[in-house]
Amino acid sequence: MFYETASNGHGLTHDPFKAIVAPRPIGWIGTQGRDGSFNLSPYSFFNAVSDRPKIVMFSSSGRKDTLRNATETGVFTVNYASADLIEAVNASSVAVPYGTDEFAIAGVTPVMGRLVDAPCVGEAYAVLECRVTEVHTLKTIDGSASDSHAVFGQVVAIHIDDRVIRDGRFDVALARPVTRLGYMDYAEVQPTFELHRPQPPAKPYQP
Repeated sequence: MFYETASNGHGLTHDPFKAIVAPRPIGWIGTQGRDGSFNLSPYSFFNAVSDRPKIVMFSSSGRKDTLRNATETGVFTVNYASADLIEAVNASSVAVPYGTDEFAIAGVTPVMGRLVDAPCVGEAYAVLECRVTEVHTLKTIDGSASDSHAVFGQVVAIHIDDRVIRDGRFDVALARPVTRLGYMDYAEVQPTFELHRPQPPAKPYQP
């Protein structure tokens, strides 16, 4: 099949776009409002975009509470969405009024960051403490503003639970990350395998 996205002419029961761009890591974002309230929400438009410096990005569809808090305070945390916490991740996605504590709804422990004034999930295997570097309202091809807003943050500190460190590495098989697929589908990253980058040829390639 072929269709143009402007017309949504796929003819399917559900839009396949997010199922095609999958799997995607889940950014479980912790923030604190200026009023002191805690917020915790999962974002499936999330990823690492740079290693030097370490920068992550999440995108908010609409001006949600996380976007408001991160923009106003300049900080946020990213909490590892593991298989053993996936019910808490899902619980924190509920739509509730501003100022409602999703940490309490999810039944997880808020622990303040050491370098940023934003809460972390105490039970998470890993946490990234981040300072906002840029916030962009995404544009369409005609230059008009969309209602999607990308927040970029530089990672200034990392917490890792010693239980998931093995042989000097953060062991993904032990940490069991969950990824977002399309629709209401999720997947646990199992099993894992190593794939080494090929070495360059000894002689230049001759077509």
